Amino acid sequence: MGRLKLQPGIKAIEEEPEDCDTTFSDRDKAALACMINSEIGAVLAVMRRNVRWGGRYMSGDDQLEHSLIQTLKALRRQIFSWQHQWHSINPVAYLQPFLDVIRSDETDAAPITGVALSSLYKILTLDMLDLNTVNVEEAMHLVVDGVTSCRFEVTDPASEEVVLMKILQVLLACMKSKASVMLSNQHVCTIVNTCFRVVHQAGTKGELLQRIARHTMHELVRCIFSHLPDVDNTELSLVNGGGSNKEVSGQHRDYSFGSKQLENGNGNSGYDGQASSASFAPNAGLVASGMDENVVPPGNGKDTVPYDVHLMTEPYGIPCMVEIFHFLCSSLNDVEHLAMGPRSNTIAFDEDVPLFALGLINSAIELGGPSIRRHPRLLSLVQDELFRNLMQFGLSMSPPILSMVCSIVLNLYHHLRTELKLQMEAFFSCVILRLAQSRYGSSYQQQEVAMEALVDLCRQKAFMVEMYANLDCDITCSNVFEDLANLLSKNAFPVNCPLSAMHILALDGLIAVIQGMAERIGNASVSSEPAPVNLDEYTPFWMVKCNNYSDPDHWVPFVRRRKYIKRRLMIGADHFNRDPKKGLEFLQGTHLLPDKLDPQSVACFFRYTAGLDKNLVGDFLGNHDEFCVQVLHEFAWTFDFQDMNLDTALRLFLETFRLPGESQKIQRVLEAFSERYYEQSPQILANKDAALLLSYSIIMLNTDQHNVQVKKKMTEEDFIRNNRHINGGNDLPREFLTELYHSICKNEIRTTPEQGAGFPEMTPSRWIDLMHKSKKTAPFILSDSRAHLDRDMFAIMSGPTIAAISVVFDHAELEDVYQTCIDGFLAVAKISACHHLEDVLDDLVVSLCKFTTLLTPLSVEEPVLAFGDDAKARMATITVFTIANRYGDFIRAGWRNILDCILKLHKLGLLPARVASDAADDLEPSSEPGHGKPLTNSLSSVHVPSVGTPRRSSGLMGRFSQLLSLDTEEPRLQPTEQQLAAHQRTLQTIQKCHVDSIFTESKFLQADSLLHLARALTWAAGRSQKGSSSPEDEDTAVFCLELLIAITLNNRDRIVLLWQGVYEHISNIVQSTVMPCALVEKAVFGLLRICQRLLPYKENLADELLRSLHLVLKLDARVADAYCEQITQEVSRLVKANATHIRSQAGWRTIASLLSITARHPEASEAGFDALLFIMSEGAHLMPANFVVCVDAARQFAESRVGQADRSIRSLDLMGGSVSCLTRWAQEAKEAMGEVESVKMSQDIGEMWLRLVQGLRKVCLDQREEVRNHSLSSLQMCLTGVDEVNIPHGLWLQCFDLVIFTVLEDLLELAQGHSQKDYRNMEGTLILALKLLSKVFLQLLTELSQLTTFCKLWLGVLSWMEKYSKVKVRGKRSEKLQEIVPELLKNTLLVMKRKGVLVQRSALGGDSLWELTWLHVNNIAPSLQSEVFMDQDCGQSQPNRGEGKESVSAEMEAA
Repeated sequence: MGRLKLQPGIKAIEEEPEDCDTTFSDRDKAALACMINSEIGAVLAVMRRNVRWGGRYMSGDDQLEHSLIQTLKALRRQIFSWQHQWHSINPVAYLQPFLDVIRSDETDAAPITGVALSSLYKILTLDMLDLNTVNVEEAMHLVVDGVTSCRFEVTDPASEEVVLMKILQVLLACMKSKASVMLSNQHVCTIVNTCFRVVHQAGTKGELLQRIARHTMHELVRCIFSHLPDVDNTELSLVNGGGSNKEVSGQHRDYSFGSKQLENGNGNSGYDGQASSASFAPNAGLVASGMDENVVPPGNGKDTVPYDVHLMTEPYGIPCMVEIFHFLCSSLNDVEHLAMGPRSNTIAFDEDVPLFALGLINSAIELGGPSIRRHPRLLSLVQDELFRNLMQFGLSMSPPILSMVCSIVLNLYHHLRTELKLQMEAFFSCVILRLAQSRYGSSYQQQEVAMEALVDLCRQKAFMVEMYANLDCDITCSNVFEDLANLLSKNAFPVNCPLSAMHILALDGLIAVIQGMAERIGNASVSSEPAPVNLDEYTPFWMVKCNNYSDPDHWVPFVRRRKYIKRRLMIGADHFNRDPKKGLEFLQGTHLLPDKLDPQSVACFFRYTAGLDKNLVGDFLGNHDEFCVQVLHEFAWTFDFQDMNLDTALRLFLETFRLPGESQKIQRVLEAFSERYYEQSPQILANKDAALLLSYSIIMLNTDQHNVQVKKKMTEEDFIRNNRHINGGNDLPREFLTELYHSICKNEIRTTPEQGAGFPEMTPSRWIDLMHKSKKTAPFILSDSRAHLDRDMFAIMSGPTIAAISVVFDHAELEDVYQTCIDGFLAVAKISACHHLEDVLDDLVVSLCKFTTLLTPLSVEEPVLAFGDDAKARMATITVFTIANRYGDFIRAGWRNILDCILKLHKLGLLPARVASDAADDLEPSSEPGHGKPLTNSLSSVHVPSVGTPRRSSGLMGRFSQLLSLDTEEPRLQPTEQQLAAHQRTLQTIQKCHVDSIFTESKFLQADSLLHLARALTWAAGRSQKGSSSPEDEDTAVFCLELLIAITLNNRDRIVLLWQGVYEHISNIVQSTVMPCALVEKAVFGLLRICQRLLPYKENLADELLRSLHLVLKLDARVADAYCEQITQEVSRLVKANATHIRSQAGWRTIASLLSITARHPEASEAGFDALLFIMSEGAHLMPANFVVCVDAARQFAESRVGQADRSIRSLDLMGGSVSCLTRWAQEAKEAMGEVESVKMSQDIGEMWLRLVQGLRKVCLDQREEVRNHSLSSLQMCLTGVDEVNIPHGLWLQCFDLVIFTVLEDLLELAQGHSQKDYRNMEGTLILALKLLSKVFLQLLTELSQLTTFCKLWLGVLSWMEKYSKVKVRGKRSEKLQEIVPELLKNTLLVMKRKGVLVQRSALGGDSLWELTWLHVNNIAPSLQSEVFMDQDCGQSQPNRGEGKESVSAEMEAA
C-alpha cells in the first residue's frame, strides 16, 4: 500500500563508481573475495595498532583473541572457499563482521570505526547487493541499523568529523543501491533522521562537514522523492481515533518526525580534549521545542497522525515520504518561532536553517511534481502547512530565503496549480504585491527578488490567463491579474530617477505577458469582439456555475459572465457607499438582485462584494428592522465555522463589517453569530446561549486589553471568573478559557476593520478561513494555447502597458533595451489589430510617433544627419511604418500622426518620388507592386508644370547630392565619414519603412481605416492651407492632395466611400484660389483624372463624377485662363475614352458646358472642337441624352470668331448633320417600341428638333456672310429634311413663330440697322431667308392647311413677303428683293391654287381666306391675281371645295 512497485523500470540513483569501472556481472568470484579480504586486512591493521587491541585478552589462564577479531579472521578464511555465485551467498555473512565493529561499544576509537565504515561503503558500491541477492532485505536493514547506531570514542575533532562524513557516505550509498527498494519506511526515516542530526551537529564542526552533511541530505531527499511518480496510487492507512489503532509506542513512534526533540547527547557538548561519546540512536528526531501555538496555527491534526506499525515496516513508499515532508515543513515552523518571526532583525536569526529546509522541500517538489496530487496526505501538507510557512517566509528580509520561497511557488504553480487556487491568490496578494512596492516597507533587495519571481511566472504562457480566469473572474477572489499587470506597469516607470535594473525587469515581465498573447493569436482563429454579456433576468449571482470547466466552449462564456457580474457588483458597491438605497436599486436594475429584495440576496451581496463601506454594512446588519435582522441571519449563514476555535470564527466574522457601537446592535450581531457557530462547531459548548455569552465576554476582553483608555487590565483569573456557570450552568474547562484569554491578549480582534488598506496580511484566522474556502471553491480552469480571454485582458492592461514601454523607451540608452521595447510595441500592435481594439492601436501609434523626432520642430542645422545618428528615432520610425503596413486596417485617428511623419520626411526630401503614385498607370488590378518595383510618376506628369515656386530637389539622393555639392559662394567642406555613415543609415531606414506601400496597397485597407486615412490627408492639407502661404506649406498641401488622389484611384471599387470627402476638399481649393498655383492645378487635373479613370468602372456614379467637373466652371477667371488649354485636352481625353459610358443628360450637360467655354479661348478652342467633332461627327456618339447640349455647344463654336470661319461652317455641318440622328431614332422608335413609348419618343424628338433649328436660327445672324448664309442653308435642310420624323402640327406652328418668322425679323433689323462694314451682302442673306420661308411653307402646305389657324399662318407669310418687298438696304429699296418676292409669292399662290387651298368662296364674315389673301397680295403685286387666276374673274364663284381638294390630290399623286 503506497509502496514502490518492484519493477525493472525502477532503478536506484546510482553513484559513479570511484575505484572500479567494471560491474558485478563482469567480475569473477576470486576478485571479489580479494577485495573483501583487503578490507578485512585494513580493519585488522588499524585495530592492531591500537593499544587496546594490540595484545590478547585474558580469560582465566588462557590468552584469547577478542571475538571481533575472531569473526574478521573467520570471514577471511571463508571467503575464498565459497563456490557459489555471490548473489546466492547471504550478504549478512560478509557484512556482519564489519557491522559488529561499527556497533561495538568496545571499538570506540574513531579510526577503527572509520575504516570499518569505509569498508562497508566499498562493498555497497561494488554492486554486490541487488534484488537477486538472497536475504538482501535483512542485509540492508542490518546495514542501516548498524550504521545509525554507530558508537565511537572521540579522541580529536578531526577524527570525529571523518567518522561522521563516512556515516553519511554509507547511508547515502544505501539509498542509491539497487537494493534500496527493499528498505522499509521505518529505515528510510531512520536514515533521513540520522543525516539531519549530523547536519544539526555539524553546525559546531568544520565547514567541510557542514557542506557534506547538507549535500548528503539533499541527495537523500532527491533519491527518495524521485521514486514518487512510480509509487502505487493507493489510499494510505491512517490511524483513526478509536478501535484497535492505538497510539504506537516504542521504536515505531520514533519515525513520526514532527513530534520529537533533539537528544543532544555527549556528541553535542563542547569538546574539552577529553573523550566523549557520540550517539546516533534512531529515537532522536530534530525538531526544536518551544512552539508558540498562537503565532502560527498548528495543523488540524490530520497531518501529524502517524502511520501504523505494519505500514512502517513495509518496503518504503508514501508513508516515509509523508513523514519526511511533514518533518521538513515542521522544521520551518520551529525555525520561525525560534527566530522571533521572519521579519525580525535579530542576530540570533540564522538564515541557513530555513534556507536549508526550503531547499530540501524544493527538491522534493521538483522531483515529486504532479504525482503529489495523487496522494492526499502529501497534497494536504503542501496545501496547508507548507504554504502557510511559505506565506510567512515570503516576507523574510533575507533575499536568499525569499528567492527560494519564490522558486518553490513557481514549481508548485507548474505542477500543482489546479490544487492551489486560493493559496496562489493569497501568496500573490500578501507577499508578491506587498514586497514589490516600497511603500509597504520592503527593501530594494526584497522588491527585486519579488519582481524576478513575478517575471518568471509571467514567462509561463498560461499564467496570466489562468490568474484572470480563476481569480479576476471570481466574485470571491481579488483581481490578481489586474493587480499584477498594474504592478509591472508601475514598476517599469522611472519616476524622477534614471532607468534601473528594476525598471527593465518589470518591462520584461510586461512584454512577456504581451508576447504570450501575441503568440496565442496564431494558434487559432480569433473572433472579433465577443458577444456582450447581458443579464435579462435575475439569477443568484453567487450560484452561477459552469457545466464543464475543461471545455472552452463552456468555461469561456462562463468566466466572461462572471467577470461582468463582478464589475457590476463593484459599481453597485460604489453606489451603495454613496447611498445604500440607490445602490440596491441599481443592482435590481441590472438583475443582480431580485425586483423584490429577499434577505439571502442582500446578505450575499454584503458577503461577496469587495469595496463595500464596512461601516454602512455594519449599520445595516445591526438595524432592528425585521428585514435587516433577516439579512443578518442569512449573512451569518454564509460563513463556514466547521472545526474552528471560537475566537478564530469571531475574528473572521467581524473582519467583514464594522461592529456597531450600540449595545443592542452588538447583541443582535452576536446572537446571529453564536447561532451559526453553535450549529457548526458545538465542541464543548452546551448550547447557543453559551456561545453568545462567551462571544460577548471575548468582545469585552478584547476592548479591555486593547483600549488605551482602560488603565486596569483584566487578568486571566478575572476572565475565568467572569465566565463561570455560562455553559448550561456548568463551567467551561479552565484550559479552554486560558487559551482564549492569551489568544485575545496577543492578537487583537479588530472591531473596526480597515477600509481597503491595500494588500492584507495573512493572519492565522484568515488562513484557516482560506483552507475552508479552498474545499468549496470552483475548480481551477486550465488555459490552452488559444486566445480565449486575451481581448478582455488586453483591454485592461493595454493603456498602462503602452505608457510603461514608452517611458522606458524614452529613458533607455542601450540598443538591446530599445529592441525589447520595439518587440513590445509590435506585440501590442498585433494584439490590438487581431482583437479589433482600434483605440489602443491609435494610442500606440501616437506614442510611437513622438519617438521618431519627426514631429518636433527642427532644432538642429542638419536634421537628416541628426536622424541618421539617432538609433532610437530610426527604430521608432521603422516600427511606426511597419505597424501602418501590417495593421493599417485597424488604425483610425492614428493616421494623422503617421501622416505628420510622412510630411516631415517629405519636407526633408527623404521620400522616394514614387510615394504619391497611384500605381495604376502601368499595373493591372491583379498585379501587386513589390516594394522595389518603380512606380509611376506623380500626377503632375500628365500636364504642364505647375505655375508657382519650383520645388527643391526632393528624394533622399537629392538631399545626399546637396550634401556632397559645393556652394559657389561658400564652398563646403567634404562630408566626414560620420556624416556619410549617418546618411547611409537614414537611407536604409527609409527603405525599410516602405512608405509607398501604405498608399499603393490602400485598396486592401478596411473601409473605416481607408476613410480615416483620407480624412487625415484632407486635414493635413487643409491645415497647411490655413497657415501661412509659404511655398513649403503649399508644397505640403500639394503633396497631400497627390496622396489623396492616389488612394482615390487605387480604390475605384470603393469610390463611394471616399468621393464626398475628396470632392469637398477639391471644391474648397478651387473656390478659394484666385491666382494660378500648383495646388489648384493639382486639384483640377486630379479631379479630371479621377473622372477619366473611374468612369469606365462606375457607371452608377458617372453623373456624380461628371457633376463634380462643374468645379472647373467655378474657377476664377485668371486661374481658368491659365489652365484652359490643358483642361480642354483632359476633357477631350475623357470624352474620347468614356463617351460610351456617359449616358445621362446631366453628365453630358457638364461635358458640353466645359467644351462650350473653350469655343472662345484661342488656345483651347481647337482641342474643344476636336472633342465635339468626336461626339457629333456622323452622329457617332450622339444620343437623346446629349443631343440638345451638343447642338448647343456646336452653335457656340459656330458663333465663335476665335478660329477660322471654316471651323464655324464645320460646326454648322455638325448641327445640320445631326438631323439624320433624329430621323434614325424616330424610325427605331416605330419599330422597337410600343405605341405609348413611340408617341413619347416622337415628342422628345420633336423637342430636340425644335432646339436644333432654334440654335441654327441664332447662327443665321452671324456677322460673317459665309457663316450666316451657311447657317440658313443648314436651317433649311433641317426644316425640310424631317419628312420621316413625325413632327406634330403644333410644333410646326411653333417653328414658324419662333424660328422662321423670328429669323426673318432679326435679319431685317440687321439689314436696316447696321452698316455694310459690319454685315456684308445682307441682301443675299435676306433672299435666302425668303426662299427658306417659301420652301418650307409649300412643303408643309397640305398638312398646315388642315389647321384652324392656317389662315393666321398664311397671313403671316404674306406679311413678311410684303415687308421684304419694301425693305430698304443702305437707304434704298433692293431691286433683287423686289424681283424675287413677287416670283416667290406667285409660285406660292399657284401651288395653293393647284392644291385647292386658295379658292374663292362666299364670304359670310367678310374676312375669308380668299379676300384676306388678295388684300395682302395686291399690296405687293396687284397683277398677281389675274396672272394666277387668268380663267376666272374675281367675283366668279369658286367650285365646290371638296372637288378642289380632289383635284389637288390628283395633281399631287401625278407629281
